[in-house]
Amino acid sequence: MSPIRLVSPEDSTALADLLVRNREFLAPWSPFRADGHETVEGQRSDIALVLDRHQRGEAAPFVILDDDGGVAGRLTLSGIVRGPFRSCAMGYWLSEDRTGRGLATRAVAAALGHAFDELGLHRVQAETLVHNTASQRVLARNGFLQYGLAPRYLEIARRWQDHLMFQRLRDDPPVAPIR
Repeated sequence: MSPIRLVSPEDSTALADLLVRNREFLAPWSPFRADGHETVEGQRSDIALVLDRHQRGEAAPFVILDDDGGVAGRLTLSGIVRGPFRSCAMGYWLSEDRTGRGLATRAVAAALGHAFDELGLHRVQAETLVHNTASQRVLARNGFLQYGLAPRYLEIARRWQDHLMFQRLRDDPPVAPIR
């Protein structure tokens, strides 16, 4: 079973529940969200918007699935650009109770396969807060290489924060199989 699948409106309840239960855990890594984002209706609206972008070929929005097939988080390939650039950005989050099991590593690997094999992209980029070592390990396990530092790159937890920049190219050397 794949660790990711396309998000659907039926996921709105599970995602809202995860966001509420993980509010404190995700807060240091998350941008400010408007009131209602963590509600079922807020998630339904977010899913509708991202599925519209998916239909236009601008995003590939997934839910991350745990070993039992339950929704454990989200992963999105966004900003998909075609032409000579053939690139996108990857972002993801995982419920605290599902961390440390290799689930994020497998989800990122599956998303890379989708980006390179299904979408025909050349490059996937991802950024992490400088102190987000867990996410940096996930990226390293998937062959991402750090290529820069972006000062005050994103407003996270209501502050403009520096981010490390990573990329994985389609023709980078393969990484060891992920278990």
